[in-house]
Amino acid sequence: MDPTKTRHYRVNTYVVNNYMIEKLTKLLCFLLVTVSQPLLGQLAQPNASEIELSLKKLNTLGSVLYVAAHPDDENTRLIAYMSNDALLNTAYLSVTRGDGGQNLIGPEIRELLGVIRTQELLQARGVDGGQQFFTRANDFGYSKNPEETFKVWDKQQVLSDVVWVIRNFQPDIIITRFPTDGRGGHGHHTASAILAEEAFDAAADPNRFPEQLQYVKPWQARSLLFNASWWFYRGQENFDPEDKIAIDVGAYNYLLGQSYSEISARSRSMHKSQGFGTAGTRGSEIEYLEYVKGEKLPMDVFKAPLKQWDEISGGEVLSELFSKAYQEFNPERPFDILPILMDARDKLQYLEDPYWKAVKLRQLDQIIAASMGLYLEASTTETSATPGEEIVIRLEATNRSPHAVRLKAIGIKDPEFPLKGEELQNNLRFTKELTIKVPDNQPFSQPYWLKSTGSLGMFEVSDQQMIGKPENAPAISIPFELEISGRLLTYQVPLIHKSSDPVKGEVRQPLAIVPPVTINFGDKVQVFADEAPRKLEVSLKSGINQVEGELKIQVPDGWGVTPESIPFTIDQKGEEQKLTFTLTPPRQSGEGKVKAVAVIGSKEYSLERVSIEYDHIPHQVLFPEAAAKVVKLNIVAGGQNIGYIMGAGDDIPNSLRQIGYSVELLNSDEITPVSLSGYNVVILGIRALNTNERLKFQMPSLLSYVEQGGTLIVQYNTSHRLVTDDFAPFPLELSRDRVSVENAPVEFLLPEHQVLNYPNKITGEDFEGWVQERGLYFPRQWDPSYQAIITTNDPGETPKHGGLLVTQFGKGHYVYSGLSWFRELPAGVPGAYRLFANIISLGQGAPDN
Repeated sequence: MDPTKTRHYRVNTYVVNNYMIEKLTKLLCFLLVTVSQPLLGQLAQPNASEIELSLKKLNTLGSVLYVAAHPDDENTRLIAYMSNDALLNTAYLSVTRGDGGQNLIGPEIRELLGVIRTQELLQARGVDGGQQFFTRANDFGYSKNPEETFKVWDKQQVLSDVVWVIRNFQPDIIITRFPTDGRGGHGHHTASAILAEEAFDAAADPNRFPEQLQYVKPWQARSLLFNASWWFYRGQENFDPEDKIAIDVGAYNYLLGQSYSEISARSRSMHKSQGFGTAGTRGSEIEYLEYVKGEKLPMDVFKAPLKQWDEISGGEVLSELFSKAYQEFNPERPFDILPILMDARDKLQYLEDPYWKAVKLRQLDQIIAASMGLYLEASTTETSATPGEEIVIRLEATNRSPHAVRLKAIGIKDPEFPLKGEELQNNLRFTKELTIKVPDNQPFSQPYWLKSTGSLGMFEVSDQQMIGKPENAPAISIPFELEISGRLLTYQVPLIHKSSDPVKGEVRQPLAIVPPVTINFGDKVQVFADEAPRKLEVSLKSGINQVEGELKIQVPDGWGVTPESIPFTIDQKGEEQKLTFTLTPPRQSGEGKVKAVAVIGSKEYSLERVSIEYDHIPHQVLFPEAAAKVVKLNIVAGGQNIGYIMGAGDDIPNSLRQIGYSVELLNSDEITPVSLSGYNVVILGIRALNTNERLKFQMPSLLSYVEQGGTLIVQYNTSHRLVTDDFAPFPLELSRDRVSVENAPVEFLLPEHQVLNYPNKITGEDFEGWVQERGLYFPRQWDPSYQAIITTNDPGETPKHGGLLVTQFGKGHYVYSGLSWFRELPAGVPGAYRLFANIISLGQGAPDN
């Protein structure tokens, strides 16, 4: 038989059985990868060096759990070392998903940013070899201390989640990134250390969170350590390395061809939404671990396994077999050790420790497949599917070894299924194409922590066994049942979308389960500055072929909509159709919610489809409620031509257009004195001075524009990595000052100033209803030429005057503001619109005070 030919079959339609929908914790094309990594782009086959490293790890017992507050808090150097040098089962527990941070690569904030940062953490763990866990805590934004944090988080719920992760993962050692004394700065940081310390004891106590014990057993970790980096001791003289465990995380791994600090840099660079790309370093780098509680460990504790095989009944014989496989491993013929591996698998069934039995069985099955070059894949050209839809899938199984492998079944339990057993001969690709039906009850691909409405501080997750998981299981998994050397092994293979791109090459993405129709409003916040009716555009997108129904619009009391419903028919899957309604605001100021409902037959659908697409993470699809906030403002605005220079990404231009401004996005070529003269106001987007390298050369033109009579509004930047220090007409020094309490009192320092009076009279009511924070990275020192308009501060702190600074320069006005306009305007906060309109109006129609 010609080994270059492919056996190809087409079979009839089958329903995917419910048992196929497995709760997997990793989004992998197949379970063959030595270091688990999420599905993205080209599929990386484990090479011989990675297999050899996996064999070393297979014979090592012990686990380490690293605990901190956010994505990016983890010490990737230490995680890389623990996983690849100490060879320990290593994981990072991030208490939050980073929802409350800023986004350096796009406009997504809050829950959408949390989804991005979740995937970035999974990509990072795919590089450094760790696993990833979370709690239900929501990152509600910056917090000054743990007391404030625990007022927002439900401390007992979060503690329960930390205990749950510990009882599941069973770490021998727990390491915290931060101390409990506040040196970590952020209140979430300190809270994460407090939770870890309390959970260290609580996880071992059967009287704490006993509802978990139907799934897990109490677990006592041996020791709790603090990752005592030198910078926690800066300015102090009491840093004593002699009483701390020292680890050289700059060591070089010859099998991986990198030092752990180089691996760490690649891992940390996955945090792209935070701008944390970094270059690798070489040479010795020492990390210190400080004793907190539990067993006092020897200084060389990580030079040997944390647990010995002879401590487990049946472990010694396994260790001998694992050692033999490692010693006899030939990188040019990795399949030669298969008999030893299969013998070890037989013995592993009798290991009495259920935790290590499960961990080592998973590792061993991956090594077995990798040593044979076994390739398993389930793919479709569809990017999405709906419950009950029939889709064509393509299955592939390729054995690249001389060992006999028989494909016994492919996850379709049906008497008519034609597969009765296929011999997978060496390097002869087996494929099968078939049509399956997605289960009628298959849930949509909504991240599990966003399926229910939570609170400001907590996500709502009722399923105990989902808590802690980084993401949903793959929508559909296909079990491949193989007979290898007379033993049956089953590999769960996620069904993915696969296509070929002329630039990117092979593209792999998760298969999304979507509703038959989704509804997107053109603007998620509709702001009305007057009583004039406005077109309300709603876009429908079909998840299936041939869908028809009626779209209804529901409005709050006092608002009007015509017509109330419009019928629709969409022929092709993926096709979009725009429907236009007319929305009329009430006379009085107020806000509410407009909801769209698509009626198809007897069923109603009211979900939006939000796609998050970046090259460094798998594409994500979310389905929030199809609704828009509507706001009727008492505001005077409009009539100004605004040029907007985008920074890290925000939605302010669209927010300003809604209240009548003409806003144009300016590219680098348009920032010249001549072109700027056509705008009354120019605005720099958030962190433009951190992200737009051209501004280093264009700030002179922008300041000249001000001098000639224009108004320049600069929004917040961080002092770290400014592209230029010359961004203001007079000296101005940025700081890390912020006001994290969104309802912190605001006082007017210059109550008669135009910004507070024209064209809108600003009062204390205009600072009500703000979201997440007042502002961030305020200037702390400035030239007397600037006027500080307001002051605000968090409870117990000194007043912060730098939130809104105004100065006249030549004929124009320069404004620097650290107030969080990028959150308040897209959220439809009325007072933020009124104040921002006044800032835009500086010098227009009313004199300065």
